[in-house]
Amino acid sequence: MPVMKDSGYAGEVMWLGHVAAGGGIRAAAVEALDLGFAGVSGGRHAGVNRPSCSRVRNLYPDGTEIRNVRQLSILSAEEMAAIAEEIGLAALDPRHLGVSIVLRGIPDFTHVPPSSRLQGPDGVTLTIDMENRPCTLPAREIEIDEPGHGRRFKPAAEGRRGVTAWVERPGRLVLGDAMRLFVPEQRGWAPA
Repeated sequence: MPVMKDSGYAGEVMWLGHVAAGGGIRAAAVEALDLGFAGVSGGRHAGVNRPSCSRVRNLYPDGTEIRNVRQLSILSAEEMAAIAEEIGLAALDPRHLGVSIVLRGIPDFTHVPPSSRLQGPDGVTLTIDMENRPCTLPAREIEIDEPGHGRRFKPAAEGRRGVTAWVERPGRLVLGDAMRLFVPEQRGWAPA
């Protein structure tokens, strides 16, 4: 019996972005992403391993070499629309968020279980690490183009910032592709 269960949901790829290494988080829109085991070649978060950061500071000193499970940032079009409404914008520009993939059609996307898989038409498979917590970097990018709105981003994005993911099986994604969601077949953790 498979351990990964087809959720019955698929997300349509609405937007793809590339965040270049060595710069800020502003993404450039692209028509396709070629994904290898290290993520997006030349990307800000590319690599099989990475130096640890503040997100795992309670586990390792900053800069400790660890496995890179943050190769990609994936957001929901529906959650982005809710953030935009809350901060007073007609739409939220994905370029400001350092996003790799925007999907439409998976409800409560930011809270899909860790270790869920998103699989594209050619078999490309992404493993979800966990929720991507809101930070101030997107707020700064929003503020550049939409003065007065960036400062509202972090509280509005709480629980809606999407997920980080890593490439389990390489392949190619193009705009309009459907990514099927598979979730671990296990009950939620309930220490008693």
